[in-house]
Amino acid sequence: MTARDRPIVADASRPSLPRHVRLRHDPVRGAWALLSPEKVLWPDEVSLAILRRCDGLTDVASIAGALAAEYEADEAEVRRDVTEFLQDWSDRMVVRL
Repeated sequence: MTARDRPIVADASRPSLPRHVRLRHDPVRGAWALLSPEKVLWPDEVSLAILRRCDGLTDVASIAGALAAEYEADEAEVRRDVTEFLQDWSDRMVVRL
């Protein structure tokens, strides 16, 4: 992937999970896993809260606003964290922007 075609997160981005990526609960480990053909990622509680909102309809600003309200946190700080997270996971090709 070149810098030219690298998707960049914006407040208006509407992230989703690509068709080849699934979020599944592993009852043995008691944890959620993000499954893709060549990797398994184990999101922590905050990452999971973000991923559950990646429905392709909700934009990044709304995701951050909802999480800031849920965790009673500063919205600007949450937006920065959500943007960083989504950019990182988009670069790993497990989140589509």
